[in-house]
Amino acid sequence: MFTIGDKIVYPMHGAGIIEEIEEKKILGEIRKYYILNVPCGDMKIMIPVDSSREIGIRAIVSDEELAQAMDILRDKSSEMSSNWNRRYRENMEKLKTGDVLEVAEVVRNLMRTDREKKLSTGEKKMLTNARQILSSEIILIKGIDMKEANNIIDRAV
Repeated sequence: MFTIGDKIVYPMHGAGIIEEIEEKKILGEIRKYYILNVPCGDMKIMIPVDSSREIGIRAIVSDEELAQAMDILRDKSSEMSSNWNRRYRENMEKLKTGDVLEVAEVVRNLMRTDREKKLSTGEKKMLTNARQILSSEIILIKGIDMKEANNIIDRAV
């Protein structure tokens, strides 16, 4: 169980800081919720404490693991399907894991694909979301703002 002030990652939404742990009655059921403040987009998210493991909630990564993610951003692109639909599904599966290394791979591949041949609207949204997920974790690890985090990603790719 996490506590107030912990920095955690919510897959598909990004990293944030637990501001509160509240009991709320929703649909007639009283449950405890983490109230997560995500720095990107100034979002607040309620996450049920009792199902946080199944959702894939995890603590933010260490500096060493972030360095590995930066290495992935600098590395050459991995093979992706030429079928945009299959590529989209494969990338979505990687994002759903919440693994910073998988997210970094999606960001790298989509950014490079966009430079070469422009992405579909769906893949552009996915890239924006993936960048936000990765940058939110960089922000909390390094204590920087969104612009600096995005610059780090751009320079690495």
